[in-house]
Order: sequence, then structure tokens, then C-alpha cells
Amino acid sequence: MKYKREEIVYALVLIAPFILAYTLFLIYPTIYQISLSFQKAPLVGTGEWIGLENYSKLINDKLFWKALSNTGIFVLWTVVPNTLLGLMFAMMVIRHRPIFQAIILACFFIPHILPVTVVTEMWTWLLSKQFGIVQEIFDYFDTKRINFFTNRYWAMPMVAFITIWWTIGFNIVLFIAGLRNINPEIYEASEMEGASRIQQFRYITWPLIWPVTALVLTLQLIFQMKIFDQMYLLTGGGPFNSTLVVLQLVYNKAFQNNDGGYAAAISLVLFGIILITSILQYQVLKKQDD
Repeated sequence: MKYKREEIVYALVLIAPFILAYTLFLIYPTIYQISLSFQKAPLVGTGEWIGLENYSKLINDKLFWKALSNTGIFVLWTVVPNTLLGLMFAMMVIRHRPIFQAIILACFFIPHILPVTVVTEMWTWLLSKQFGIVQEIFDYFDTKRINFFTNRYWAMPMVAFITIWWTIGFNIVLFIAGLRNINPEIYEASEMEGASRIQQFRYITWPLIWPVTALVLTLQLIFQMKIFDQMYLLTGGGPFNSTLVVLQLVYNKAFQNNDGGYAAAISLVLFGIILITSILQYQVLKKQDD
């Protein structure tokens, strides 16, 4: 018993730093945020308990529903295209020799490790209406230049395109890992039976790569519903709130309007939406796998 007590003490000593950090930086802020959502309070300081008033206000807030709609549109622009393009490029890369695979993978993955500020600054320069290289294409065809990030029709698709360019390398790596786990003998046997490339993809690659596809879809859904950085740096939510997303609304309410209680309520609603959507998507994808 004494030996067991010593083991327990040693174990507690070893995990104590993690438990302390976890409680201090995750559990306590979460509890505080939940409490803050029921108060009329500034971002820092004491507030007044108002119950569900923030949530009832949120239901009638047209700007919140506009931001939620924009977030959903951005998810549609990015999640499925990013996943399908990642699979397509992974299948193209894996056909090359290992040395070429490494070079191509590096080219795709380098953007993913760049900070968001570098990515947005680079694309702002490339797409600039005054001196952007991309604008030369419009000059070549003698058409009017476009200010992509202040045009309500171009702003959202362009941010989606930049996001896909920035993050697709991660998806390609996941898909390549999944493709390498498929036994090559299965393809050899199918070729002996006269299966075409399309048939191999439909009956071999797609079913066997589906678990990885489900993982990528779930991760992309979570990442893109939390979109903030690119939208804030490239468009600022404009023009006319056409690219305003939920997290940017939280930022505006908390740091510009100093309405910490309402911002906390919005962020908790977003958390609930992400949680429910992720669970539902996982269940649907799991049924597809079965």
C-alpha cells in the first residue's frame, strides 16, 4: 500500500503542472465566458446580471444573422472545394517518383506554414488595382480593372480562393498518407481483371480513402466556420457587411463597442453551432462509411 501511495503521489506531481495550466488557461476562461454571456458587462470589469437578455437580443439582431449567413456561404465556398482539390492533387502527386513527390509536396505545403499576415499582404499586392500583377490580365484583354476586396461580388470568392491556396497543402499531406496505405496489389489485381482508371477510383480508391476524406471534411468545416483572420485583414467585413463573419462580429462587439457580455453570447452560440454541425456531419459520414 505504501508503494502504491508513493506511485500516486509521483503521478500527481507529474500531472499537476498540466492540470494547473489546463484549469487556468482553458477551464476558468470558459466558465468566465459562460457567466459573462448572462451579464451586461464590459470586456474587462464587473457587470450586471441580466439573464437571457443577451440571447434574446441576439435573436432579433439582423447583423448577427447576416454574419452567420456570410459564414455559411464562406463554408460552402471552401470546405468541399478544398477537400476535392486536395484529393485530386494528392492522386496526381503520388504517381511521381519519391524525389519529385517531396519537391511538389514542399511547393504545396510552404504556403500552409506562412503566417496569415504574410499571406494576406502578398495577395493584397498581387491583386492591387493600381499595381497588382493579376490586373495585367485585364489590361491585356482591354477590360476594366477590378478592386477585388471592395467589390461585393468578388470579395467573398477571392478570400475563399486565397484560403484554399493557403490551406490545401495540409489536406494533400493527409490524403497522400491515406493513399499510401492502400495496398498496391489491389490495383494490380484490378488491372488484370481489366478495370479502367475510373473504375479503380470508384471501387477501390474512393471507398478506401473515405475515412481520410471524412476527417478532412470535418476539420475543414471547423476551421472555416471559425474564419476571422483573412476576412479581417483583406476586407474588414466590407463592403457593406457583405463579408462580415461571426467571429469578426464578436471582435467588433468586444473590442470596439466594449460589450463583453453580448460578444460572449455570440461566441457561445457559434461554439454550439460548430459543435452540433460537426457531430451531425460525423454521424452522416460514419453512415456513409458503414
